[in-house]
Amino acid sequence: MSSHPRIDPERRRTGVRDGRIRVGALEMAYDSGGDGSALLLIHGFPHDRTLWIPQLRGLSRQRRVIAPDLRGLGHSEGAPPYTMDRYADDLAAILDALGVKRAIVGGVSMGGYIALALWRRHRALVAGLVLANTRATADDDAVRERRREMIALARSRGVAALADALLSTQLAPATGERYPERVAGIRAMFERAPLAGVVGALEALMARPDSTPTLPTIEVPTLIIHGSADAIAPLDAAREMHSRIAGSRLEVIDGAGHLANAERPAAFNHLVGEFLAAHREV
Repeated sequence: MSSHPRIDPERRRTGVRDGRIRVGALEMAYDSGGDGSALLLIHGFPHDRTLWIPQLRGLSRQRRVIAPDLRGLGHSEGAPPYTMDRYADDLAAILDALGVKRAIVGGVSMGGYIALALWRRHRALVAGLVLANTRATADDDAVRERRREMIALARSRGVAALADALLSTQLAPATGERYPERVAGIRAMFERAPLAGVVGALEALMARPDSTPTLPTIEVPTLIIHGSADAIAPLDAAREMHSRIAGSRLEVIDGAGHLANAERPAAFNHLVGEFLAAHREV
């Protein structure tokens, strides 16, 4: 089991609960808050469930918010295979163990890829989608090569050696200038990520399929959120998803980078809160 991430000590005062669930041979960790219909939130790379603390605080007034650690990251134990499909199957098993029959599923970055895999593999579970700072396409050769370099760096110098490069691409410059405490928290999250889980996630990212053909099959309410300063997933990628998912809604958060939910949490929560209110029946 990986060492425990440092979790905001305020969370219990805001009604956030933590738990453990056995998924096959692995023990998986999650946070939850609120009651009623479920909102499942999927973190990206190389994050853990603490990425969603602002949403657990803000959105649990409307829904039962569930934020797990993916296998090999945060508190969750890890073992191969690391694939988008395996992550999706893990999350389906967590929902089943929690007695959740349907959930609105939200994911940021890699979490968006997993949300699309959940739609393909466990469609009956998905009542709606929130796709944040993500894209449908697979990695090209140049991106795969950068991921191989990241694996080599993490193995030779440790995961903490990736932190500077990750921060420079995942966060907008304005975030560092205006909210240094948020940057410090995200850096700490990067640095504590377990090596095996980081390598597994990078391998899963490189091998993920092109989800573009999945987009026209999506028949549930879908909100697409993007940061105007996202240096990893271009805004055109969000526009392309929007054009291919019938009835979807696209919202851009000004000044946010690749982690809009953590960089501009109030704006992110407002958009998701409106979406949840508009779809109370799901």
